[in-house]
Amino acid sequence: MPHIEHLCDQLAEFAPPDTGREVHDALSALLRLRNLVDHHAAVLVGAVERLGLAKKQGRTTRELLIVMGAAPAVATRLLRIGVALAGTPRLAGHTADGSVSGEHADAIARGLSHIGVRAREPLSESQRQTCVTDLLAQAFSGATPADIDRRARTLGNQVADDAPAAVPARDDRDINTFDVATDGDGRVVVRGDVDAVIGEKLHTMIDALAAPRPEPDGSPDARSPGRRRSEALERILDAAAHGDDGLVGMPKHQVLLTLPADNPDLASMAFTGPVTLDTARLLTCDATVTGITVDKDGVPVAMTDNLRLFPPHLRRALIVRDGGCCIKCGAPASWAHAHHIKHHADGGKTVLDNGCLLCPSCHTDVHHNGWDVVLGHDRHPWLVPPASVDPERRPLPAYNRRTMRLDNAA
Repeated sequence: MPHIEHLCDQLAEFAPPDTGREVHDALSALLRLRNLVDHHAAVLVGAVERLGLAKKQGRTTRELLIVMGAAPAVATRLLRIGVALAGTPRLAGHTADGSVSGEHADAIARGLSHIGVRAREPLSESQRQTCVTDLLAQAFSGATPADIDRRARTLGNQVADDAPAAVPARDDRDINTFDVATDGDGRVVVRGDVDAVIGEKLHTMIDALAAPRPEPDGSPDARSPGRRRSEALERILDAAAHGDDGLVGMPKHQVLLTLPADNPDLASMAFTGPVTLDTARLLTCDATVTGITVDKDGVPVAMTDNLRLFPPHLRRALIVRDGGCCIKCGAPASWAHAHHIKHHADGGKTVLDNGCLLCPSCHTDVHHNGWDVVLGHDRHPWLVPPASVDPERRPLPAYNRRTMRLDNAA
């Protein structure tokens, strides 16, 4: 395609103008050009899908696009738009002249798909054209892709109301979605849209586990509501992984941790990628972690065992001694991790005098936020706050012992 190559060469040589009007006009032209590129790329992707070109290479169309250099999200979007344009000439006409962006076209494509699911049966041609016209009008009125998505849900409800076997949106499990994705910083973004029953269950469990709890000095909970809810979700996941009565018979997680032999600090997990050494140590306190050491070529050279884990009889002993989270909040023992006061990797033994119970929030504070745990002469754990909380770093007794008469020093 020599003319496209020539256009690419011209664009590569483009020099930004200096005056305000020229900058505005150049940017406007480039945005329209971007829309046109998205259109033609989507049309070609639709042709790749229709002709089965990827299958001839033993791949899906999405996999082929990723191999060609497209990011996974972009590959998915182009494929979705390409399929939609083939069956929606009116939408294709507006993307072909550059007046509708790829993001808006994708929102319309997803909206039409949602409406189709809500209808419970194929849309008639007149219904489809009415929906396309409505969603295009939203795009031309300045609506965002999120606005178009919301409008599509309204249209889907209207179509469902007219269908013979209408199911209210709040009860329709066919439109439930739940996505877990990792962003560029290694954090995990959770998005979901579920029916009223699942939502009620989630609300009930989150609300029960996200109540504020006082700080060690009796001051109000410093955690934000969002953090409290996220930690409530972790407790729900811990309980699901437990698989028993919530006592102490099982470790809290099952994860795969990979450690490069030439740089053990560059540990990574299977789904969410690289983690810090502190996070790796936090996980290995009370999780079934299969640590695989690999060489520079990614070949496993060693695997860890799980002898570091506190066995059931020691977990029960920790419950008898600590009651629950022994540090800051007194959370129930069923929520708590068994923490090595001196980490196993540093030679710490898996014995009662080297362990304590910590809820996920307090466990994170110990591994990441400067809080320490020491075992006093009384053979009970004591909390040592960071200097930012107490400049003198005076030890505090375990949560279940703060109302008792104790010595002044650990």
